[in-house]
Amino acid sequence: MSTTGENVEVAVIGAGSIGLAVAYYLVREYGVSRIALIDPRDPMSLTSAQSGENYRNWWPNPTMTAFTDDSIRLMEEIARETGNRINMTRRGYALVTRREDPHDLIEDLYRGYAGQADTLIRFHNGSNPHSSYRPASSAAWEDAPEGVDVLCDRSLIRQTFPAYAEDVATVLHVRRAGSISGQQLGQYMLEQIKAAGGKLIRGELVAIEGTSPFGLSVSTGDGNLLIGAESVVNAAGPFLKDVARMLGEDLPVSCIYQQKISFEDHERAVPRSLPFSIDLDGQTLDWTEEERAILAEDPTTSRLTQFITGGIHCRPDGAETGKWIKLGWAFNERPSNPHEPEPMDNYFPDIVLRAASRLQPALKTYIGRLPRGAHHYGGYYTLTEENWPLIGPMKTPGAFVAGALSGFGTMAACASGSICAAWVTGNEPASYARRLSLERHNDPAFMAELTALQGRGLL
Repeated sequence: MSTTGENVEVAVIGAGSIGLAVAYYLVREYGVSRIALIDPRDPMSLTSAQSGENYRNWWPNPTMTAFTDDSIRLMEEIARETGNRINMTRRGYALVTRREDPHDLIEDLYRGYAGQADTLIRFHNGSNPHSSYRPASSAAWEDAPEGVDVLCDRSLIRQTFPAYAEDVATVLHVRRAGSISGQQLGQYMLEQIKAAGGKLIRGELVAIEGTSPFGLSVSTGDGNLLIGAESVVNAAGPFLKDVARMLGEDLPVSCIYQQKISFEDHERAVPRSLPFSIDLDGQTLDWTEEERAILAEDPTTSRLTQFITGGIHCRPDGAETGKWIKLGWAFNERPSNPHEPEPMDNYFPDIVLRAASRLQPALKTYIGRLPRGAHHYGGYYTLTEENWPLIGPMKTPGAFVAGALSGFGTMAACASGSICAAWVTGNEPASYARRLSLERHNDPAFMAELTALQGRGLL
């Protein structure tokens, strides 16, 4: 049985961090109150629930740096307004390598910070006084400096980060970086949306008819609900392509499943004051000869005996006085269908522990003996080939997209919401916004430039 629902100005498909942010900034910046958030699940319960909840303004391109800088600024506004309800911290990102001259990483820094690079990038080596560098003395985001400190002095690295392995030669300490509570951010936004008159509709979108105004058919527990909407925003996360097909379109995205673990660090292997630490160096995992032989015999595990690209990351999780830590490694490159069962890898906890212990040797104590209550989980990175988001108009008049934010959805949600809200209401978005939209794919020279980048900022 079908029932007719009310007409709304904007229907946002997806109540994850991005969909909530779009609706929030429609309310906050443009006074749009007749909004329907449509999702069959609880808000923030799918991909957003698996977020690492980190943020940084480090990117190998000035457009993405400006984009995340804006998003961090917007998160700071919310932190101020709410008494830091979102638990914003700023101990930074520590990008670590054993290379003494990582010129490609330095080039990426200069490219990303562009005209501000000379003032924002600071080098600390044997000829540079150590007194000019200070690690984060507290987790307070208001106290942290801007820019990045490049530590090229092994003695300074050992003094500052004694938990790291002794072979570390260079640390890039990105300072405008840290963590937030993505769930609290989403909950705050949802409260503001509802207070302004917006509605959350629990149901599965099954069809979109016509063009602006659109007719949306939503399957709910009480039957089929028909909703009229002047504009539609596709913020469906891993299901972006599904919604696009309902509009007769295709989007150039794929879904790649990535995993993490978290557990109580009873042995205090990871200092609570440690920045979010990323080992940039690839490695061959340290198996025993017997383990290596067993793994090599099975085609499904033989890859674990081969060289794996870098990007293993670790950080303290929760309160300063807590014990939990998170480990992740986005090394999977095989796309998956988000409609199928999640491709959870039972080997992952052991893999990530072995890899992380190369940078932080004290973690070896947990190999083969994870604490009771350890959490192994995963989520989909929905991404374009160049790993840039899609925010802006779709081909269908009145339809917009906000997604493909792979592993940076939480940190970029605010800017994504603000930019998309501007597009929806016919206002001028940020100066760089067209580069984040589908429009960039019509510029072969720009796309070739992105393809030529040494890194995609994928962590």
